[in-house]
Amino acid sequence: MDKLTYSGNRENIRDLEQNGCYEFVQGDICNDKLVMDLLSRADGVINFAAETHVDRSIEAADSFLKTNISGLEVLLRCARAQNVQKFLHISTDEVYGSLKEGSASENARLLPNSPYSASKAGADLLARSYFQTYGYPVMIVRSSNNYGPYQFPEKVIPLFITNLLEDKKVPLYGTGINQRDWIFVEDNCRAIALVFEKGEPGQIYNIGVGNEITNLELTQELIRLLGKTKDSIQYVEDRLGHDLRYSLSVDKVKKLGFEPQWSFEKGLQHTIQWYREHEDWWRPLKKDKYTVK
Repeated sequence: MDKLTYSGNRENIRDLEQNGCYEFVQGDICNDKLVMDLLSRADGVINFAAETHVDRSIEAADSFLKTNISGLEVLLRCARAQNVQKFLHISTDEVYGSLKEGSASENARLLPNSPYSASKAGADLLARSYFQTYGYPVMIVRSSNNYGPYQFPEKVIPLFITNLLEDKKVPLYGTGINQRDWIFVEDNCRAIALVFEKGEPGQIYNIGVGNEITNLELTQELIRLLGKTKDSIQYVEDRLGHDLRYSLSVDKVKKLGFEPQWSFEKGLQHTIQWYREHEDWWRPLKKDKYTVK
């Protein structure tokens, strides 16, 4: 089920429509009746639904609170009422806030610094409460930054790739020293499926791969792979409350058997090639100006 907001695109999943195990429903997770009806025939829930773009949350937080917290409450309440036996909630490394050193374990304090990450932290606490109060079998995963094909071109990697393909400059926040861990989307989905299958109810699992680089280093690597020059960088005013560094301890998910299959360079090369070959997908989606995640 997907609401198909500005970043939703049925073309992303067109190849699944002939699969007898697949059905698409356009709808809002805040719609109690629809959710209750759908979950009457569900074995489990994996909740990816979220407003996720930090800059948009800074401009207007209301939709983030509605979808990320109120929508989750509807899902949890209806799933419990329908006795759905597995519930996996997708969260983010951003709930831990900015780390000066070390890596955040699943027991680290939640110190979100943007309206987006605050909404996700609130959702995590709500999910946890359903396990603690009702014994409902909720699990949570907190993933690091994803990249790969089909990513909406407001996010930094597809934005920068497509700008460079168009011979445009790339807007880099501040001095570019902010640091992130990047996981290829297929590795992230593989880890999520593993947690859904083997995870323990009531537990939280961090998902990351240790590809921690600064935004400037990321930009320089994209410029190199696309054969451009450093003149392609346009430094722009830093984001409000911009977190300096995210880092996750991933021992728990490794104990379940997770090992990434994509190196960062292989993943970037694959992603660049996909955007080269799918201009008809991304060109209609791009606006005059995007900022970065």
